[in-house]
Amino acid sequence: MIDLDLLRTDPDRVRRAIRAKRTGDGSEVDALLAADARRRDVVTRLQEVQEQMNAASRAIGDLFKAGKKDEAAARREEAARLKDEVKALEADERAADAEARRLLLEIPNPPHESVPPFNVDGPDGNTVVFEWGEPRRSTYFELLPHWELIKMHGLTHHGLVDFERGTKVTGAGFPFYIGKGARLQRALIALFLELADDAGYTEVQPPLLVNEASALGTGQLPDKEGQMYHAQTDDLYLVPTAEVPLTNLYRDEIFDVSDLPRLVAGHTPCFRREAGSYGKEVRGLNRLHQFDKVELVRFVHPDVSYEALEELREDAERAIRALGLPYRRLLMCESDLGFTPAKKYDLEVWSAGQQRWLEVSSVSNFEAFQARRAGIRFRPEGGGKPQPVHTLNGSALALPRIVAALLENGQQADGSVVLPERLAALAGFDRIG
Repeated sequence: MIDLDLLRTDPDRVRRAIRAKRTGDGSEVDALLAADARRRDVVTRLQEVQEQMNAASRAIGDLFKAGKKDEAAARREEAARLKDEVKALEADERAADAEARRLLLEIPNPPHESVPPFNVDGPDGNTVVFEWGEPRRSTYFELLPHWELIKMHGLTHHGLVDFERGTKVTGAGFPFYIGKGARLQRALIALFLELADDAGYTEVQPPLLVNEASALGTGQLPDKEGQMYHAQTDDLYLVPTAEVPLTNLYRDEIFDVSDLPRLVAGHTPCFRREAGSYGKEVRGLNRLHQFDKVELVRFVHPDVSYEALEELREDAERAIRALGLPYRRLLMCESDLGFTPAKKYDLEVWSAGQQRWLEVSSVSNFEAFQARRAGIRFRPEGGGKPQPVHTLNGSALALPRIVAALLENGQQADGSVVLPERLAALAGFDRIG
C-alpha cells in the first residue's frame, strides 16, 4: 500500500506508476483523492460535533447546580441530538475509511528510480545485467528437451515424472514424481534450505492455506485472485508462494529496531491456477499448477533495504551456482515489475534441450508497500512513532525448471544424465540412466 502522503503531495508520480505498470490509466488517483478528501471532511466534522457534545454535557451539570432547570433540559436535548449526529458521523467515517482503503489497495507500488522504463533497451525493456557460465549449445549428439528425457527414462526406470497419471488423478499440471525423480526433488529442497541456513535465514515450515487478510497483506489480493485456488467453504487460499505465509508471520506486529534484519526461509508446495497458459513454453515442467519452492524473506530497516536486495539476490544466485547451471540476471523494467515490487531481478537458467532461458527466481524489494498493508512495523531507535519495515523476498529456488535444466544440461550422448556433485551427495546417486 502506498503512503497517503505521497498520494497527496505527488499524485502525478502515482499516476505514472499506474500507467507504467499497466494496471490502469491513472484516473484511479482522482477517485482515491476524492475519497480521501471525503474521509477527512467527515473526520473534521465528527471532531467538531464531539467537542460540541462534550461542551453541552459539561454545561448540563453546571446549569442544574445553578438551579436553571429549563436551560439544563434544553442543553440535554441538544446533547442527545449531538450524540445521534456523532453516531451517524461515526458510521459515515467507517464507510469513508472502507472506500478509501478499497481504492488504496488497488494502487500499485511505484517503481524505484533505478528501474528502467518500458521499451528502452530492447523489445521489452528488461536489461540483462549479468551472465554466469557457458550456455550449452548443440553438440555431436542431439540435445533433447527434458520431457523427452523423462519419457526415455520412464520406460526403463519406472519413471522420473509421470504427467499422464497426474492428469488422471488430479488434472494437467499436477505431475507425480517417482523414484529418482522424487529423490531429486527432496535433494534439491534439502540443498536450498541448507544454503539458506548457511546465509543466516531461520527455517520456517508455514501453513499451506492462508486467509484473506494474509493475501491482502502481501498484495495477492486484489491483484491476483484469479490465479489462486480458493477453498470457498472456509474462505481460505492455497499458497501461491511461501512469500504469503512467511511475510504474514509478523502481520500486525512491531519489531524493536535491534531485531532487524529478520531473515526467514521456508519450503512449500505452491499452487497456481495459471489460467490461460498454453503452448510449447508451458510443456513438461515449464509451467505447473503445483510445484515446490524454497522462498527467502527479509524484514529490514528502510535505510538498508537496497543493500539487502543485493544480498538477497546473491543468496538466490548462490543456489544456482551450486548446481553449476549457466544463468543470467535481468533487471526488470517498469511494465514487467508486477503490482507489488519497487524493484525486481529475474534469474534465468539455460535450457540446453530447448535452447532458451527459463526463469527460476524473482528477487524483489517491496519497500514499505507490503508492510503498510500487513501492519508490520518497527520502533525507531530513541523512540518515536512505529514505522513500516521494508520487506523483500526471493525464490531460492523454484524446482520444476531447475529440474528441467539439470536434466537437459546434464544429458550425455548415451542418454544418461549426470548430476552436479553437491546435489548427487544429497540425492544418493550421481547419474540417471
